[in-house]
Amino acid sequence: MSRPKQPLWWLVLLVLVSGSWGPAWRAAAHAPLMISSSSDEKTAGYDVLIKNARVVDGTGNPWFRADVALRDGRIARVGRHLPGTARVVVDAKDRILAPGFIDVHAHVEDIFSYPDAENFIRMGVTTLVTGNCGASVTNVGEFLGRYRETPLTVNLATLIAHGSVRAAVMKYADREPTADELAEMKRLVAKAMEEGAVGLSTGLIYAPGSFAKTDEVIALAEVAGAAGGLYVTHMRNEGNGVLEAIEEALTIGERAKLPVDISHLKVATPRLWRQSDRVLGLIRAARARGLEVTVDQYAYTASSTSLESMLPNWVLAGGQQEARQRLADPATRERVKRELRESLESKQRTDFSYAVVAFYGANLDYNGKNLVEVTRLAQETDSLDAQLEQIVVMYEQGGAGMIYHSMHEDDVARIMREPFTMVASDAGVRKVGVGSPHPRGYGNNARVLGRYVRELGVLTLEDAVRKMTSLPARTFRLGQRGLIREGFIADLVLFDDRTIQDTSTYEDPHHFPTGVDAVWVNGSLVFQDGKLTGARPGQPVRRAVLGEVE
Repeated sequence: MSRPKQPLWWLVLLVLVSGSWGPAWRAAAHAPLMISSSSDEKTAGYDVLIKNARVVDGTGNPWFRADVALRDGRIARVGRHLPGTARVVVDAKDRILAPGFIDVHAHVEDIFSYPDAENFIRMGVTTLVTGNCGASVTNVGEFLGRYRETPLTVNLATLIAHGSVRAAVMKYADREPTADELAEMKRLVAKAMEEGAVGLSTGLIYAPGSFAKTDEVIALAEVAGAAGGLYVTHMRNEGNGVLEAIEEALTIGERAKLPVDISHLKVATPRLWRQSDRVLGLIRAARARGLEVTVDQYAYTASSTSLESMLPNWVLAGGQQEARQRLADPATRERVKRELRESLESKQRTDFSYAVVAFYGANLDYNGKNLVEVTRLAQETDSLDAQLEQIVVMYEQGGAGMIYHSMHEDDVARIMREPFTMVASDAGVRKVGVGSPHPRGYGNNARVLGRYVRELGVLTLEDAVRKMTSLPARTFRLGQRGLIREGFIADLVLFDDRTIQDTSTYEDPHHFPTGVDAVWVNGSLVFQDGKLTGARPGQPVRRAVLGEVE
């Protein structure tokens, strides 16, 4: 007698319990790309043909299956089962093919010393905008011209920064500019815009930008706007005064008649946690009355900036040497510590445990420790008075890079959902193993796609890609980038939406993300199956006419 057949559900259950199906599926998902080369490159119709991809084209529309052909650094054809031959054929194996990600908030003035920019490439980022938060080079033409001697893996655009322009003309003077000084600042902004800057940035929380009044910024923003640029601002306050700071940013845009992007929008005080809808309401209202306003955001509940940002503005006037001289006066030192205490209490905090040292050159043992732990280590006490003194001492000894755990997850998600929010890292080129930097520089884009798309469902995959591609390209006037469209520049990323994930953490940050399989910059393959290829095809990117990205 023959053995009766087992029902199908029994087999499925057996496979799931044994775990044999799961590893097999994961192995298939992680299988290397199939890349083949033509034996007759002279007769090949395309440089690259990417087959069997699920295309997320950057528009926000649903994905579709297609082949994508590249020729001479551009997208030549998009369609099902494209005919013709190619020098290189890539089997995408049903992975996601998207436009290369555009990070509009980077700090990479040192990028020509680290031309691979590996931490960005491994996140799928192909274009960076630097010069944010009021700090940039002031000779834009010379800066972008460095590509000729030092090619980069990525494309690079820059803003011209108000803080750097002000420092060049007025140093760290805490006063209004004279008419001649303002005229010179306007000349420097105009020159930078002519040389290709995409807009004006401010860092109104940092000296010397913090010394400027609104009218000074408007005057310079008018110059940038007249040249087709936008105004990008690290606002004057992101904590208790965030609503007033947004109003100032919107006023600058409306009076100077140019688009506004609010950098790394957040609610950085427990006092206002879960009230981000009030913040967003101001921006929605401005858009409703005709002002083009966007925001950018990283996908974390901690920020990262300098220790100096904690100190009162008045003590920083004249630069670090003058500040140190002020702090040598006991009465001034006590005033600074008193204002630090008042600021802490206004945020409904009792100590500085939310502030973690990312890098402190004077004592590397402090890296990765919060200020309560650092104070205990340095002074054998962690009283609040001792913490206040430790902040002042660390500033006197050269300052530190810090991570501030200051946001709520609900606000991060709410801001992320807005249609005018872009994804940006606020990071620099990472040196693997150096310091305890914010994990956003290793994992920001992957974290959005892994956590906020796949795990939490805050965004759809298509909208997340739009926020990383066409929205940044249009907002910053970056030309024919940000879409998978025939004729557009072939900046592309191929990734597995089932496995893409950030692996960098606050405690152990120096780890690249998983799930990114290949990256093309200007049609050249720069990353494949976990390795850089050594190609450096990046290009300087200058401001384009709006119609070029439509």
